Amino acid sequence: MAKEAKDQAVSERLPVARVAVDISLAHLDRPFDYLVPAALADAAVPGCRVRVRFAGQLVDGYLLERTQTSEHPGRLARLERVISPEPVLTPEIFDLARAVADRYAGTLADVLRLAIPPRHATAERETPATGGGKHAGPRPAAGPWVRYPAGEAFLAGLAGRRPVRAAWSALPGPQWPAEIAIAAGTAAAAGRGVVIVVPDVRDLERVDAALAGVSHVCLSADLGPAERYRRWLTVRRGLVPVVAGTRAAMFAPVTDLGLVVLWDDGDDLHAEPRAPYPNAREVLAMRAHRAGAAALIGGFARTAELTQLVAAGWARPLTGYPEALRQAAPLVRAAPDEAELARDAAAMTARLPSMALRAARSALAGDAHGALARGPVLVQVPRRGYLAAIACDRCRAQARCATCGGPLEIGGSHKIPNCRWCGAMATGWTCPRCGSGHLRALVTGAARTAEELGRAFPGVPVRTSGGQHVLATVSAEPALVIATPGAEPVASDGYAGALLLDGWALLGRPSLRAAEEALRRWMNAAALVRPAGPVVVLAEASLPAVQALIRWDPVSFSERELAERAELGFPPAVRMASVTGAPAAVADFVGSVGLPDQAEVLGPVPADTFPARSAGHSQQPAQPTDPPEPQERALIRISRREGLALARALHAAQATRSARKDGAAVRVQLDPAEVA
Repeated sequence: MAKEAKDQAVSERLPVARVAVDISLAHLDRPFDYLVPAALADAAVPGCRVRVRFAGQLVDGYLLERTQTSEHPGRLARLERVISPEPVLTPEIFDLARAVADRYAGTLADVLRLAIPPRHATAERETPATGGGKHAGPRPAAGPWVRYPAGEAFLAGLAGRRPVRAAWSALPGPQWPAEIAIAAGTAAAAGRGVVIVVPDVRDLERVDAALAGVSHVCLSADLGPAERYRRWLTVRRGLVPVVAGTRAAMFAPVTDLGLVVLWDDGDDLHAEPRAPYPNAREVLAMRAHRAGAAALIGGFARTAELTQLVAAGWARPLTGYPEALRQAAPLVRAAPDEAELARDAAAMTARLPSMALRAARSALAGDAHGALARGPVLVQVPRRGYLAAIACDRCRAQARCATCGGPLEIGGSHKIPNCRWCGAMATGWTCPRCGSGHLRALVTGAARTAEELGRAFPGVPVRTSGGQHVLATVSAEPALVIATPGAEPVASDGYAGALLLDGWALLGRPSLRAAEEALRRWMNAAALVRPAGPVVVLAEASLPAVQALIRWDPVSFSERELAERAELGFPPAVRMASVTGAPAAVADFVGSVGLPDQAEVLGPVPADTFPARSAGHSQQPAQPTDPPEPQERALIRISRREGLALARALHAAQATRSARKDGAAVRVQLDPAEVA
């Protein structure tokens, strides 16, 4: 009886625990109060993981705070147990997660799943609680930052613990990891924490190597659960001041945050594919603003979103000296140009005009006078595969699957066409329009390009990078390196030249960001080429994106992009939400939202069930052959000033639907990456 009475006793000190339960329903997106048993009084600390009974089921949650009283008028349930006394949820991360959920019309539970990795008990026991971290060291020299007019002033701001924020247009070349490491080392020497986020593991490896002299850890999805949690704990316990990682590292709980760094902010890998779909750029900007920290956001290209931050006065441009740019940049030419057309009338229609072939040959062989050293040549191809799209040879209509209507492709030489959506083989295909059974290439992939270039350059090694086989590095020996965008390996001494093929495939995508994304992919590839090395882009020279590449002027291009989007009412000049689902569900949801007066509804219109992915990324996996359920999408547009009001209205509508269990599910996404 005495033991039972002890188990029933409630803590005398702060007996009420406020808990955020791990439930993603919008109408339950608030803390709930529980009593703290006396037996759990010491272990139930703010930020720890707990288990509670909710609606008759045991669910996990986080203890946010303990109070003396509760505003709940009814009877309170008790904490079932403390999963771990480790305070994994810090006040800063909780406030940030709540702000991110509010900005994206999501729930706190969804954001916390992104922010805090699953617990691993063994790693929790083995990670030291204190000691082992080197928080302050000597301030590093400016190094390559002297190539930027404001570079040393930016580093001085970091050393002085000031919230300097830069929109960084990195100079071409391999120095960007060293520049990030110097900025991180400067902030760490001042006793501040640093969070560095890069798009993928290959970029992370380069930053990791550059950070060799700074106490740091790397976080990525490639780590196993135990190792990832162990490293995350070293950050949470304040053992290291610098964290570098991929997208999930944006929530790393560093102590005394002083600097956030985001490299290549336009990469779609920074966009979280899980609800509430936050973007690392926005999260890190919010985090820097809330923490009074410095920020270094940018890449070789610049996005319209980053230019918006500059226009708003939140960040200052950080660009290189003109002379430094001339010394570091490759020599870019568009093919065909006027001189080439005068020499070769077929250059306009050729996939590989003679100008591109001559540039590749000279780079592979080197210059007889020693002005250009021989080395590998990078060939960027927008699509992977063999023939990524095919068409009727007679009427030029795109070949589509007779089962699901998806586009057909050919996976290799002498292979039967198959559907990119459902995987069905198109044996004996005939054109439904003209009856012809002959096919022609519409989009040539990386595999077919490698085959063609292998015949054009006999005796030259051909290497491919893309899809499931991505190379990290290549040697300095002459070779043709065929890569899809984002999969370009780094050459040990830089590439001797580069060919950027099929520019129309990037520029012609039905996307608001097509030109911006094309320029970003081109600049990322061209930046791997040695200074003054030849780069040939196969695209119309008069296009703004091509001109920006030739001049290496991403800033003017992004300013033009932002001005055009502002005139047309497109993001980031405005905030926009997309609502996607079955037609009846979309209509019901949009009709039930109490939208602000300034909000404008566009649509609904039919949504692409199998949306086209960015060039260079994997295609759609095999899908069932049953016809997909029709989907519609409506867009809601509002001024940036009223963005939070729109998010609150969407969250309230979701809460009402989830409480009533009304209708089919709809996907609500604020600031979607694609609106076209």
